[in-house]
Amino acid sequence: MHRIRLLAAAGLAVLALSAVPGASAQAAKIAFVGAEVRTVSGDTLEKGVVVIDRGRITQVGPVDQVKIPDDAEIRDVSGRVLIPGLVDTHSHIGVYPRPSVPAHSDGNDPAKPAQPQLSAIDAIWPDDPGVRMATAGGITTANIMPGSGTVVSGQTAYVKLRGNSIEEMLVAGPGAPIQGGLKMANGENPKRRGAASGQAPATRMGIAGVQRDLFVRAQAYQDKWAKHKRLVASGKESEEPARDLELEPMVEVLDGRRTVHHHTHRSDDIQTVLRLQREFGFDLVLQHASEAWKVADEIADAGVPVSIIHLDSPGGKLESSEYRADYGAILEAAGVRVAIHTDDFITPSRLFLRSGAMAVRGGMSPKMALRALTLEPARMLRLEHRVGSIETGKDADLVLLSGDPFSVYTQVLETWIDGVQVFDRSDPAQRGYATGGFALGAAYPPPPTPADAGAVAGGAQ
Repeated sequence: MHRIRLLAAAGLAVLALSAVPGASAQAAKIAFVGAEVRTVSGDTLEKGVVVIDRGRITQVGPVDQVKIPDDAEIRDVSGRVLIPGLVDTHSHIGVYPRPSVPAHSDGNDPAKPAQPQLSAIDAIWPDDPGVRMATAGGITTANIMPGSGTVVSGQTAYVKLRGNSIEEMLVAGPGAPIQGGLKMANGENPKRRGAASGQAPATRMGIAGVQRDLFVRAQAYQDKWAKHKRLVASGKESEEPARDLELEPMVEVLDGRRTVHHHTHRSDDIQTVLRLQREFGFDLVLQHASEAWKVADEIADAGVPVSIIHLDSPGGKLESSEYRADYGAILEAAGVRVAIHTDDFITPSRLFLRSGAMAVRGGMSPKMALRALTLEPARMLRLEHRVGSIETGKDADLVLLSGDPFSVYTQVLETWIDGVQVFDRSDPAQRGYATGGFALGAAYPPPPTPADAGAVAGGAQ
């Protein structure tokens, strides 16, 4: 019976998407006036103006220095805080959707230990209520990844949380050559798959061996194509090599066109990944890296960024048992570029700002914590030219807050993507996504009307 209620609630949540303001509207010319504007890339404006037009930021500055266009809609947001849209470098919304039932579980394909040819693009469900929960938390851009149950689980997707199809969600747009990164993993998760299936790899050395073998075969495939192109360019005949869908994304990694997002926890596992990176020279982001605090200097020397997760209730995995709440601060002090992610469903997207607050509680500077939720993850996805800060020319991805980003009392009031509002907390139909999500159903009634309130008050006498 409970499952039936969940499914019914999910259906209602999908229907509710059509009621989201701006979900299909055209971006308008709007001036946000009077808020404290935290640009992230530059100074904080105590009373600022941000003008957006046709999905882009066209002006940013103090209220007394910006000339607002006559045809702009002026929104007085005095007393509020305006920040860039949050960027999540590690999410599973859409591939592990709500409700969590087997029919929706598309994050891992255990058929083989390594399948670079798989792509999250072919599994993301845009109507996942978790997408609306993420925008309710201020997330505007996400790296949606396959899971970490295999050694190479497939290609990730860099998306904006907008539109009604994966084609509309992709940041780079339809037809772009590279739409995401590549997910790799070591440690307990892929070991578990090997042990359960009775197939190698089932050890850490076996996992590294599979990954190294893939890179070596990709190098040979890369050389084969390079030779073919040289011959054709010189006017000689050459038969085109047969396509290898498994190796094509690996060559994109070797060419520097696709980033490896590597799930890893223990310090020795982190060092294994760094060895592979030195050997094959690929662009790398360490994901999770629970024991990165033990090897912070080595990570800094390698120039590799780290995307971390903050947990309010650590546990569940032996390899992450030495997780420390201050490891973000330790990495910051060592000069490592740090982002923070949700790993949603592990931590909820609707509470993403809380992860930044936990980093601050662990010793990270508030300035770096906000940067770790915005500009640094944008850099790790190679999207810093589009998102991650409030700057002229960038996408109009904005989040309006009731107060300081890391205060326990602060609420996400509005979320905007490409100049279109995708979340409005003042709308009761949307507020549920921020306060509990799709599963609340009838347990989350809309606020009473004045007439209802009078009836309740009268009945209580």
